[in-house]
Amino acid sequence: MAICNRVKIISDSTCDLSPELIAKYNIDILPLHILLGENEYEDGKNIAPDQIYAWSDEHKTTPKTSAPSLETAIELFRPYVKERREVVCFSISSSMSTSGNVMRLAAEELEASDLITVVDSASLSTGIGLLVIEASIMAENHCSAKEIVSAIETLKPKVRASFVVDTLTYLYRGGRCNAVAAMAGSVFKLHPKIVVENGAMNADKKYRGKIAAVIMAYVKDMEEDLKDARRDRVFITHSGCDRATVDAVHSYLESLGVFHEILETQAGGVISSHCGPGTLGVLFIAK
Repeated sequence: MAICNRVKIISDSTCDLSPELIAKYNIDILPLHILLGENEYEDGKNIAPDQIYAWSDEHKTTPKTSAPSLETAIELFRPYVKERREVVCFSISSSMSTSGNVMRLAAEELEASDLITVVDSASLSTGIGLLVIEASIMAENHCSAKEIVSAIETLKPKVRASFVVDTLTYLYRGGRCNAVAAMAGSVFKLHPKIVVENGAMNADKKYRGKIAAVIMAYVKDMEEDLKDARRDRVFITHSGCDRATVDAVHSYLESLGVFHEILETQAGGVISSHCGPGTLGVLFIAK
């Protein structure tokens, strides 16, 4: 049987792509780890966000999350190295996790640094997913790893990844906001827009009110940017929002007449651990 020469695309689990998209684009996933006390789980494999929220609320803390294990990365890469296939791997922003370093170490252990290229996405969630899909399409079109990485590096600054949170409790527990901000958010029903810039999360505009109205205000505030986005696809990624709210966002994006695909995914365990329930983001690539 002939060896497939197409570049293999791999991402860590924080890309938050659905099982359907992972299968469609033939992507392999390297899971990060989630620790609930003394119990350790693999993101996207044996733990669900609802279990994380229940544990977090019971223990008044957020779970610890950690990079993929080196052993798992080595075993994931090994068959492609054996076939001498080029591999392009995507990791969550290096300022948030050492996932990318684990991938590089695995490549070194397999003496395959010439075959395996690791891309620091400088993003999270489907901000990574957007890049992963672009890379997968290029791989399907028989582009080389060098061509794919070059194109992705050009796209990285154009990724627009942001979200609004229903509660600041999880960001506070995880050390992403201070106690005063969390308390003020609770008292005044404030919901910050979190923007990913240069690989880091920064608070932007603050919205006030019920989360359903806040989410729609957040999305509509992006209208000009959305109209100037690449038309291929846009993601609605959320951590278990009310169905009616998600449908309203979908209808609004559809009404703009911009995107060929409006994709919906649910945030995985790692992203949900830090953002909490009721979080929603609209993520796309600018022209």
